[in-house]
Amino acid sequence: MTTPVTVGVIANPASGRDIRRLTTHASVFPTAEKANMVVRLLAGLGALGVERVLTLRDRTGVAALVLRALETHAAVARHERWPAVDFVDLPISESVADTHAGVAHMVRERVELIAVLGGDGTHRAVAAHCGDTPLLALSTGTNNAFPELREATVAGLAGALVATGAVPAETALARNKRLVARCVEGPNRGREEIALVDICVSRQPFIGARAISDSSDIESLFLAFAPPDGIGLASIGGAWAPVGRDAAHGLHMTFAHASMQGGEGVPLIAPIAPGRIERLTMRTCQRLEVGMALPLDADHGTLAFDGEREIEPARGDRYEIALDWGGPLTVDVTRTLRFAASHQLLRQAAAYSPQ
Repeated sequence: MTTPVTVGVIANPASGRDIRRLTTHASVFPTAEKANMVVRLLAGLGALGVERVLTLRDRTGVAALVLRALETHAAVARHERWPAVDFVDLPISESVADTHAGVAHMVRERVELIAVLGGDGTHRAVAAHCGDTPLLALSTGTNNAFPELREATVAGLAGALVATGAVPAETALARNKRLVARCVEGPNRGREEIALVDICVSRQPFIGARAISDSSDIESLFLAFAPPDGIGLASIGGAWAPVGRDAAHGLHMTFAHASMQGGEGVPLIAPIAPGRIERLTMRTCQRLEVGMALPLDADHGTLAFDGEREIEPARGDRYEIALDWGGPLTVDVTRTLRFAASHQLLRQAAAYSPQ
């Protein structure tokens, strides 16, 4: 008996609904649209041979709407092939623990890849547990630098080509960098956290609302990459010294306090949130080489990972930040579909598809 080609789907019900909707003009991703994205993803996956999907239950209505769409699809007997969908029966805590547990379950089930619908924070949570299981990254968050804003139907086709092995991994997949914060001394020695885009030393002494939304909070910034057309904290690096995802280095930047604006430093403006362009004074900027560990001075603030404050360092804690290539594998949708076109894979699939 052959094992069905299986893909995992993580759709964060809380992404795109954080406090920044109240302080900026960011778009909202309602529950219905997330469910619709999952349905469109199913259409793309099923069309090219994915037979089974594992996904999570939730209390906000995403899973319920997907289930309703599945029932409607089955009732009208449409010719499009959709995968069988299994809702994983795990406890629901309505916290990031649901993502951690869901990803761990999918890895144990040996899914071929995991499609992630969320923002930078969701992808960070998935990356912490997915190992070498590839991710199909789709944006439904706020200040997204890591996942792409892409039509889910198209992403589903690319995901299916990867999951079924039609496009080789060396063509379809890309390895990503990550930033690692390690406590090397003090009460929390041994603690380790990762970021896929940025680690920020915030001047705020408490975690509070978590999101970094005011440029005056930013004391220093470590960036894995910095696109020139990005948004969020990575846009600050992109405004001065853009760094690609495939570059063998990142950036370390420091900034003057707001009370020192106009003093020594380089003035920059950057879109740190949708509709919010802020002015900062950059004091220093240096390359962060892969394998280099830099000491972190965070005695009086908090550490934020991919835009959200996570750690209030204890007295005596000393952290180091390093950049490495230990980030997740992700599906390069454009490269995958270009390969499929050049090798006539979609034509072959159409020839063998039932009418």
